[in-house]
Amino acid sequence: RPPPGRREIIMDITTRFQIVFLCAASVAAAPPLRTDRHMIAELGGPNTRAEVAFSPDGKWLLATGGEEGAKFASVVTKWDVRTGKALARFPFQRDIPVFKLAVSPSGKAFAACNSDGKVFVCDSTTGKIRCSYKQSENNDWSEMTPIAAITPVRNLADRAPAYGMHGVTVDGNDPQSVAEAVGNAAERARSGAGPSFLECKTVRLMAHYQADVEHYRDRVERETSALRDPLPRLRQRLLDEGLVDEPSLVELEEAVANEVLVASKHALAEPPPDAATAAAHVFFPTRAEPASPLAAGLATTMTVAAALNEALRRELEETPEVILFGEDIAIPGGVFGITRRLHKEFGGERVFDTPIAESAILGAALGAAQEGLRPIVEIMYSDFLLVALDQLVNQAANVRYLSSGRRSAPLVVRCQQGATPGSCAQHSQSLEALLAHIPGLKVGMASNPHDAYAMLRAAVHDPDPVVVIESRALYAVEGLVHLDAPRESVGGARLRRAGIDALIVTWGRMVNEAEAAAEELAEIGIDAAVLDLRWLSPLDETTLIDLAMTVKRVLVVHEANLTGGFGAEVAARVAEKAFTELVAPVKRLAAPDIRMPAAPALQAALLPSRSTIAGAVRELVGA
Repeated sequence: RPPPGRREIIMDITTRFQIVFLCAASVAAAPPLRTDRHMIAELGGPNTRAEVAFSPDGKWLLATGGEEGAKFASVVTKWDVRTGKALARFPFQRDIPVFKLAVSPSGKAFAACNSDGKVFVCDSTTGKIRCSYKQSENNDWSEMTPIAAITPVRNLADRAPAYGMHGVTVDGNDPQSVAEAVGNAAERARSGAGPSFLECKTVRLMAHYQADVEHYRDRVERETSALRDPLPRLRQRLLDEGLVDEPSLVELEEAVANEVLVASKHALAEPPPDAATAAAHVFFPTRAEPASPLAAGLATTMTVAAALNEALRRELEETPEVILFGEDIAIPGGVFGITRRLHKEFGGERVFDTPIAESAILGAALGAAQEGLRPIVEIMYSDFLLVALDQLVNQAANVRYLSSGRRSAPLVVRCQQGATPGSCAQHSQSLEALLAHIPGLKVGMASNPHDAYAMLRAAVHDPDPVVVIESRALYAVEGLVHLDAPRESVGGARLRRAGIDALIVTWGRMVNEAEAAAEELAEIGIDAAVLDLRWLSPLDETTLIDLAMTVKRVLVVHEANLTGGFGAEVAARVAEKAFTELVAPVKRLAAPDIRMPAAPALQAALLPSRSTIAGAVRELVGA
């Protein structure tokens, strides 16, 4: 326990769980927590409330807060009381403070309760959550079709063992049965026996949606379902067991009905939402700024692949909330070697392999991101995102909007795309336009080692879901990387080459081709500028339009198919906002609307290249 007078300690011993809660008073009310030898930590500023729980033997303590105060209110730090050394940090739901801590009598587990109403029971050494169960409500209907007509198993819980979970089916209309099942599942998890899947069988008493006339349900089925309504059953049970009399129940029901009526009138009397808020909460409020110039000073020559690996390594080292998972990324080190050695350095709790199940990968990332972690997941090919777009487009991109900004999904999806020799049509699509079309998603494509490093690190710290698309054709490309440059924010284009005769706008793999074309054009007296957009969402429109108005001729180049490609969006914005300054129509150069062949010779005939880009610029300037 701390020295007398330094903290007011409140102990609440619950007989059922035998857990001691130790709640420290406000930091503002007392000096920093110290032992006789060492100040353990500044737990925050004047308005920060720090919570502390000591181990039974007094050798270590858990505390919210940390050296950066309220920023880590959702992180619990384990401190050595004798030395003041931080032994471990356990992140919980980001931006949702932990307000109560408890250590078990054995010291092997602790409980953390946050202001979102969630209680986590965790291992005191690893922080791994030990107590968990999944609950499913089954009303026997799949919108308009009975589940029994489309599912071969009678109970959904029968599927749980295939996922390594204990399955239990319970009468979901009986509160006592549900309470007992939940209690058993919790006890099973606490004992180390693993998670449970609870299937609570209930009924559907009303239509699936407001305009649903339920023509697919017969009268007998509806009447049978009504008899299983949990509220009348509970009412009769209370009367049968003498827990309440009829007049008291009637009085309660009338009071509840009146409360609902008052609330309904209040809601209907509310003014409609302010039209000015219609577009709010899609992204965290920021604006795309031009990319800062590359810092002078020490730089390291690296390949794109090595730069990505170093970015991942540093984030795992510096950001405890970061976890990394995907297909073959741990022990194998990834199909393209981007994650090599990370599993060995950081262990299987933070770097781990998954089944070949892209939807599960993105779904797990979404859940982890909402619970305080910073997941980085790898989808091996961007083509494979297509089997999991619901998790990304309907779910992750919607979290901030649907919660009115109260929740977010700060996850990073790494994938690679484009054509390389031998890659077939199912492994060569360029899908950046599809992703950039989705409000709520941020999308970036690097063209060189430094940007690969800096953009990935920026994505990890962004508060919204970010898709970082890599080009496997660039993995072996070398360049200088400023490893210790200040961390960037997501967004911002970079002018790779200045020029006055034509502006080549591009991103990803085509940037290098454009720069080579500009060198070729310079030999015949055409001074072409090259703008690397880097981020397609958010798009640095300011830099794009300013350069278009200055240079007055614009060529947009991309590897993806021409029709519906992101180049059309770029061309439209330039035409809308710089039309009067242009001396020629915006021109596009891209792959034709084809499926990508595997043969290198055929790929070369279809993709933009140094020579075709130079030819398009010559046409644009009339040379």
